[in-house]
Amino acid sequence: MANLLSSKPVQPDIPLFKVLMAPPAALMPRLQEVLYSGQISEGQPVAEFETRFGEWLGNPHCLAFYSGTAALHIALLLAGVQRGDEVVSTAMTAEPTNLAILHAGGVPRWADVDPANGNLTAASIEAAITPRTRAILVVHYGGIPAPLASITALAARYGLPVIEDAAHALGARYAGLPIGNHSPFVMFSLQAIKHMTTVDGGMLTCADASLLPRGRRLRWFGIDRHASRTSVDVTEVGFKYHMNNVNATIGLVQLAHIAPALTRHQDNGRYFDDILPRIPGLSVCQFEPAAEPSYWFYTLLCDDPDGLARHLSAHGIGNSKAHQRNDRHTVFAASRCELPGLDHFYARMLHIPCGWWVDDAAREYIVEVLRRGW
Repeated sequence: MANLLSSKPVQPDIPLFKVLMAPPAALMPRLQEVLYSGQISEGQPVAEFETRFGEWLGNPHCLAFYSGTAALHIALLLAGVQRGDEVVSTAMTAEPTNLAILHAGGVPRWADVDPANGNLTAASIEAAITPRTRAILVVHYGGIPAPLASITALAARYGLPVIEDAAHALGARYAGLPIGNHSPFVMFSLQAIKHMTTVDGGMLTCADASLLPRGRRLRWFGIDRHASRTSVDVTEVGFKYHMNNVNATIGLVQLAHIAPALTRHQDNGRYFDDILPRIPGLSVCQFEPAAEPSYWFYTLLCDDPDGLARHLSAHGIGNSKAHQRNDRHTVFAASRCELPGLDHFYARMLHIPCGWWVDDAAREYIVEVLRRGW
């Protein structure tokens, strides 16, 4: 560990993010097999990965993509978003969440977040709904599930589909069910530093199985891959969004090794939930009893996050706000509005590591450093 008495920033010994990869003995033979199989684009391994992921999640209606952003884009199209439609969304997220709305021709309309956790609430969503609203896009920020019961009830009253961005929430649960089983569309990111990676990739779950054929066409130029290429008719614009067999093979192996890593994220998160509120100057996120977070990272709240960041960095502990709030970007200028809840949350929050690489000694060290003050 870093010298606790050092006042100079050091290379973090405990990074905020770290890539999880299955052991070489499990992964490399499978990779070699697919790399020299003669088919490395979309094929049987992709279909198998969709099936296995669905079995693991408890929702069999899965579509694999080369990125989570591509999966979100297709979810928006399947939800009926067209040019000029509004999508109620959050500015407290990574940029791809809302860029996907622009890709679909839609317009983000910001709802405010709960300053206690950074997630949307049903009340803030309802305040943002207009006659032009076509869908609701909810992010489970940091792996803390948003209040899905009230959001789902609101969406039903207005006849609007809910799309969940679960990029941070693999392994999270709400009301006893894994995230991925509550809404018409749920996107999981399989990007490099997420809970589970396929190097890059995304998975989309759909509640309505009848949408899967169109989703498959949209991810491959609008073409039905099972039809004759010389007689098939392309009826709408599609994209090159499919997952390939190499990424799918990595995913298949990763699925067999993900459970202990998810458990460690959650154990560390609950450990911090218990201990950190006792440290003067710190508070932690509050959420519904029905929510069981996956703790992609751990979010601290304090009145001096800049000072806290310097203190943690000086002692080798990775930390960051992770994302620029999206309403600050020029590309989303047309959507700007007052967001007092987000103002309060963003001014106070800072993320620290709680992933699978944070063992008992590391998490005790993090607590010790925080107890020293900043």
